[in-house]
Amino acid sequence: METRNLKLTLEYDGENYHGWQRQPRVTTIQGIIEEALAKVLQKKISLIGAGRTDAGVHARGQVANFKTKSNLPLKNLKAALNSLLPEDIVVKHAVHVSNDFHARYDARSKLYRYTILNAPLSSPLLRKYVYFFSYPLDIKAMKRAAKFLAGRHDFSSFRGAGTARENYIRKVKRLKVSTEKELICLDMEADGFLYNMVRIIAGTLLDVGRGKITASEVRKILEAKDRRQAGPTLPARGLCLLKVKYR
Repeated sequence: METRNLKLTLEYDGENYHGWQRQPRVTTIQGIIEEALAKVLQKKISLIGAGRTDAGVHARGQVANFKTKSNLPLKNLKAALNSLLPEDIVVKHAVHVSNDFHARYDARSKLYRYTILNAPLSSPLLRKYVYFFSYPLDIKAMKRAAKFLAGRHDFSSFRGAGTARENYIRKVKRLKVSTEKELICLDMEADGFLYNMVRIIAGTLLDVGRGKITASEVRKILEAKDRRQAGPTLPARGLCLLKVKYR
């Protein structure tokens, strides 16, 4: 029987999970989906994710792939998985891809969004998906500061303590600050991300917006390659993986 390589596009609320990656004795997105796949296909499945979202981080467009010899039609597979998965995880698309496709290694860039609710009062409906900040923010200054971070740089100043890498150079293809009523959206697309990189950059731009540092100081923070000089790591709940891009 011919082996098929199947690509899944996933949406999930990360609040109740210890991140994407399978881990012993804790509930993860990867683990839950692999359990559902095993029930549907009657065989243990190893799922490859495009990226390892951290505990509490959400996704609208996470991508994963797996190989199987099952000939179950894709629409039936998708329906079966969604009937077994908890309501906070959904398979949006299931497609057949070439056998050499790899969700992680073939990804050319990922697009994340960090959302800040800048309003006098918090929102009960949005509280799980935004970081609430009640004081006025200088959006223009945040936009100016964001420009210093676009391009190919050493992002050592914006890496979490758990980053176990020798190479901290990444190419930020886009870093856009936009507003929609009381929401401030920080959209960042890059060829790769260091641990907590988006959340630290969001915290640094927040410091610019609140006047704690100037926009031009962000360039100095970048050049310093010193995590202590950057802003705080904002909470995971405001972060969402919007899309993974391939060739």
